[in-house]
Amino acid sequence: MTTFNATQAASGPRADPAGLRIVIGAGGTGGHIYPGLAIADAIHKRVPDAEISFAGTDRGLEGDLVPRHGYELATSTMIPFAASMGWRRFALPAYLLRAGIDCARRFRRDGVDLVIGMGGYPSAPAIVGAWLAGVPRLIHESNARSGKANQLAAVLTRHIGIAFDHAQNHLPTRGREIRRVGVPLMPAVAAMDRTSLRAGALRSLGVAPGQRLVVVNGGSQGARSLTTAAIELAALWRDRTDIMLLIKTGPADYESTVGRIDAAGAGRNTRVVAYMDRMDLVYAAADVMVGRAGAATVAELAHIGLPAVLIPHPWAAGDHQRHNAEVLVDCGGAVMVADSELTGVRLAGELGVLLADPEELERRAQAMRSAEHARAADAMAEWAIELARNHQAARSQTQTLHSPTPKETP
Repeated sequence: MTTFNATQAASGPRADPAGLRIVIGAGGTGGHIYPGLAIADAIHKRVPDAEISFAGTDRGLEGDLVPRHGYELATSTMIPFAASMGWRRFALPAYLLRAGIDCARRFRRDGVDLVIGMGGYPSAPAIVGAWLAGVPRLIHESNARSGKANQLAAVLTRHIGIAFDHAQNHLPTRGREIRRVGVPLMPAVAAMDRTSLRAGALRSLGVAPGQRLVVVNGGSQGARSLTTAAIELAALWRDRTDIMLLIKTGPADYESTVGRIDAAGAGRNTRVVAYMDRMDLVYAAADVMVGRAGAATVAELAHIGLPAVLIPHPWAAGDHQRHNAEVLVDCGGAVMVADSELTGVRLAGELGVLLADPEELERRAQAMRSAEHARAADAMAEWAIELARNHQAARSQTQTLHSPTPKETP
C-alpha cells in the first residue's frame, strides 16, 4: 500500500507531477474515519501509486485507526463547538482559521490534487485549507441530517456526495453537484455474503440449532443505557431456550455486566463480549440487531438486510441519529425507540413482535435491503480520481502557458 511520506513531503514540491496526491479529512469517531478509509482503499485499487494521506486532530480515534490501516496522518489543533468545551468553544473560528492556514501551506507545498472531507469538526481545517489553497474539494455526508462541519464545508465546495436524500434539506444545493452515493463500507462488510457465512457464523458464536440470535450492539460512547436494558431483557428471557442474546458492552462495563447476568440467572442463553472483532460473522448470524443509529450502522444493516430496533443517541448533534433511523423505519426494516423510553420490558415487546413471524421478519429484511452502500466507496473513489486528474490537467496547462518560450538559435 502506498502511503503519503512525510519525509518526502517536507523536502519540497512534488517531483512527479503524474502521480495523484489526495488528502482525506476525517476524524473524531469511526463513523467518519471508516468511510474515509474505505474510499482510500478504493482509490488505491484503481490508482495503486496514488499518494493518500489523512488530516485530522490529536483528539479523536484517527490517531489510532489511520496509522493502523497504513496511512500517514497530519494533525491540526482543533476543537468542537460543544458545551463540554466551556468558553473555549467560542474561540472555534480562530482555531479553524489558524488550522486552515496551516493546511493550505502544506497542500501548496505538497502539490495536493484533491481534498476529501468526511464530515465532523476534524475535517473542517482540511476543507478550509483546500479552499484557501485553491485545491478542489469533495465532501461526503454520511448522515440523513448534515452536521455543522459539512454545512460549512458545503459552502466552500461544489461537489457533495450524500448517503440519503434527506441530507439535501440541510445543505446548499444551488451551483452544487450533488450525488447520492450511499455510505462507503469497509471491504469486509461490503463484500460479505450473509447466506454463505450464516451456518459457520452460527457455529462460531455458539448459537444452537433452532435458536434465534438477538444482538445488542452497545459498548460505544453513550451506549450504557443499551447495556442496562439488555441486562433487564436477559433476566426476562432467562427461561427461554429458543433465543440467544449476545450483548456487546465495551471493556469498561464487561465485568459488571457478566456479574449482573449471572446474578439474574440468565447466563444459560446470554453471552457477553467486550468487543465484536468479526462484525461480518455477527451480522451473518443475527436475526435482529439492537443498537444506535449512526450512519455506518444504518448503512450496514440496509446492505445486509438485517431488521433492527434502533435507539438514536439522544445527544447526537442535530438529532441526526433520529433522522438516520427514520430512513429504515420508513421502509419497514426497523422500529425506533427513544432512549428515554428504553427498558428491558419495552425491548422484549418490540423484539417479540419482530421475532413472532419468520415470514414477516424476512419481508422486513427484503424491504430494507440496499446494494447502494456496497458501491459507495467505489463511486466516491471514481469521482475523486476524476476531480484530481482534472485539476492536474488544468495546472499543467497553466504551467505550459506561463513557461518562457525558448529563444531561437541564430
